[in-house]
Amino acid sequence: MSDTTTTLAHLRAEVERFVAERDWEIYHTPKSLSMSIAIEAAELMELFQWHGNEGSRVVATEPARRAALTDELADVLIYALALANVTDIDVSEAVLAKLARNQVRFPPGKLPSRHSTPAGDLPAENTGTIP
Repeated sequence: MSDTTTTLAHLRAEVERFVAERDWEIYHTPKSLSMSIAIEAAELMELFQWHGNEGSRVVATEPARRAALTDELADVLIYALALANVTDIDVSEAVLAKLARNQVRFPPGKLPSRHSTPAGDLPAENTGTIP
């Protein structure tokens, strides 16, 4: 299976099946799942903690570190899909809607494309933050 052949619906079903087989539904509340996402995201961040920007790219290429990166990213996604399952949020619809809103907030060519411009120097018509 790969991203080109696996659907979000399939992944959501797999997460739902995994949870159900272990009778974990009682623990999978929106609060607990959102906290689990944050915890796993922190573990993901830890892999890059003491590396600069270029060093962080190396982390993704070293086999042992890439394996840890893959596992932590999977943990974040699994909990995110579990949260989508218990809250009945259509992930595809949510992502596409958010991208559409961000397209309006951050139109191409209206914001600096590099981090060389301090946030205080952004154009006056933009009141959002740089993602």
